[in-house]
Amino acid sequence: MAIGLDERSRALPGASPRRHRGGYHAAMRRRPWLLLTPALATLAILLVVPLLRVVWLSFQDYGLKELNKGTTNFIGLDNYAKIFGDSYLYTVVLPNTIGFAAFCVVTTVVLGTLVALFLNGLPPFWRYVTSTAIMVAWAVPAVTGTYVWAFIFEPSNGLATNLFDAMGLMEAGSVNWFLNRLSFYAISALNVVHHSIPFVAVTVLAGLLTIPDELYEAAEIDGASKWRQFWSITAPTLKPVFAVVTILSTIWDFKVFTQIWLMPGGGGTNPEVFNLGVWSYVQSFAQSKYGMGSAIAVVLTLVLMLVTVVYLRTLFKEEQL
Repeated sequence: MAIGLDERSRALPGASPRRHRGGYHAAMRRRPWLLLTPALATLAILLVVPLLRVVWLSFQDYGLKELNKGTTNFIGLDNYAKIFGDSYLYTVVLPNTIGFAAFCVVTTVVLGTLVALFLNGLPPFWRYVTSTAIMVAWAVPAVTGTYVWAFIFEPSNGLATNLFDAMGLMEAGSVNWFLNRLSFYAISALNVVHHSIPFVAVTVLAGLLTIPDELYEAAEIDGASKWRQFWSITAPTLKPVFAVVTILSTIWDFKVFTQIWLMPGGGGTNPEVFNLGVWSYVQSFAQSKYGMGSAIAVVLTLVLMLVTVVYLRTLFKEEQL
């Protein structure tokens, strides 16, 4: 009588089914990592190696001389001491970076939520049409959007300038919006918020569509107003969604570069409007102080990593929100 393969394997000495199963499960656990190895190796080459190079440069006095000769000039933490010992960091760069990011994040989340609530109240057909229309703003490249806003507020013949001139509020050509620090960042905020609202609106809308209508119907029967329904039903249910869009917006708005650099006066000519990203770029490529620029970039990276860690912890603890 023939003996089956499983029976023969069990009959062989040392062929423990438990050991066989353990080896199988170990192989299955390794398989995802084997499949991810090419992608992880590519990320290591494209991201980790340049990052380590930047960190190494941040400990050097590295300029054109060292670049041409291929030499190093190790100075330890001197670059970081100069950064944190410079009052310019605390009076200009950090207020520009943190204040601008905070304003943009709050404004984007609030306006995006209002747009999402508006879209949620539309019939399905018009909701799809309107959602598609607002996504156009998100599809526009940051470079294009920045030039459009610069044109709108062009001091002599911009659309906003001509409008204010027609209303008698100012004379065209008398005010340069881009020379003043506050008005410069107000225009930059309009640019960033306009570009970011569609992402927040569509994300919050997706969360709104998951809330059962029965909850709102029960609240209406109990006499709850729309405002009360939002804070008692919508906001608690969408806490994970609000956490995600807020942290992602913080990451994006904190490291804004294009919308500042391409704005008139933002390309290194007006130090009063520098943020961390622009300051790092100017130090590196305008003044050829690659070591100092790298140190500023490392500081910015550490802050962004901190925000990213908070973001990941929030994702893993959504059920506790």
